[in-house]
Amino acid sequence: MTDEQAPLAPPAEAAAPAEVASACPITADFLPPNMRKHVDPKAPAPLRKMAAKGLVPLSPSDMCGALFMLMYDPDEDVRETAGKTASTLPDRIASAAFRDEHVQPAVLGWFLAVFAENDSYAEMLILNANTPDDAVAAVSATCSKRTAEIIGQNQLRLLRHDDIIRQLSTNPVAQGALIDGVCDFAVRSGLRLDDVPLMKAARVRLFGPEVAEAPPPADAPPTADQLMEEFKAEVVAEDQPPLEEGKKLTLAQRVMKMNVAEKIKLATKGNKEARGILIRDSNKLVAVATIRSPRISDGEILTQAQNKAAHDDVLRVIYGNREWLRMYAIKLALVKNPKVPQAISMKLLNTLQETDVKKIATDRMVPGSVQMLAKKMLQKKAEAKKEEK
Repeated sequence: MTDEQAPLAPPAEAAAPAEVASACPITADFLPPNMRKHVDPKAPAPLRKMAAKGLVPLSPSDMCGALFMLMYDPDEDVRETAGKTASTLPDRIASAAFRDEHVQPAVLGWFLAVFAENDSYAEMLILNANTPDDAVAAVSATCSKRTAEIIGQNQLRLLRHDDIIRQLSTNPVAQGALIDGVCDFAVRSGLRLDDVPLMKAARVRLFGPEVAEAPPPADAPPTADQLMEEFKAEVVAEDQPPLEEGKKLTLAQRVMKMNVAEKIKLATKGNKEARGILIRDSNKLVAVATIRSPRISDGEILTQAQNKAAHDDVLRVIYGNREWLRMYAIKLALVKNPKVPQAISMKLLNTLQETDVKKIATDRMVPGSVQMLAKKMLQKKAEAKKEEK
């Protein structure tokens, strides 16, 4: 690692004192059972110290998670050692972990604070969809010009979390053209931040001073918060029964009137009923925000994997998620979905059970190339069995 890339030390507030050691926001469930002792406050200090030094054989992602947990250790020496190890990680470990979308959000957010001045690592963490928006907002005001550009290009984050624009607009090294572009995009998407001078300037630039200074009209599209208040039971709680047809139609009509920014917020905060409407939105940012909702269920993922009319970007999120691909039904659905790229379908086909491969080989609804590959796979297996005899 060069001097230019040298990372910051871990933030002081992350090194929790003994009395708040139990406040660690994650548990050790992500670690292999035989490794959890290395982050257990009740385990002998030498075991925890080993992990704090990075001497325990863990995957890069698990090592970063363990170091984060040890920043909450009751032993000050363990905390200091973990902080030093975290801030001087070898590139092979940091690069692998920071790109992994299955690392816990709290871990990724903390490492973004640690490496905020390291452009390469900051970029990896900001591009990682699992890194919390509030962590990105926290570095937006003081990050380098290069990192500011990466943040400004992430349209989904900009619309999902208002404070990113607030902080980015105050960054003294961010180029004016970048901030103007960010604010113009946000205004066009329906975001209104009257407390941000550059957003007000963008409204003037796009709509003229009369429109820019005018308050929102009485018939303005509903906001996510307004809709959640109006349909509180229907779009907030996850365990609600299906809506009656009339009410569902009313809700859908109200949602469709919302601007892009508010739809994205509803996709993040709303329940299955709201997501079911928004996942079909013509704007890909809204659809992707929906599939990336932290509240989305495995059943909803399966439904979209089966959906032959799903957005390409939604399917890309699904087949790019290793955790979801561990669910056999989702893999099978993706193989059968003609909208999934053939290269992906063929790769997944090799992981299916023979009974399903046989069905795919004769299923006319499956893309011809996938069907042909299934037949070839079965033929090879049959030939191999004959040779064994």
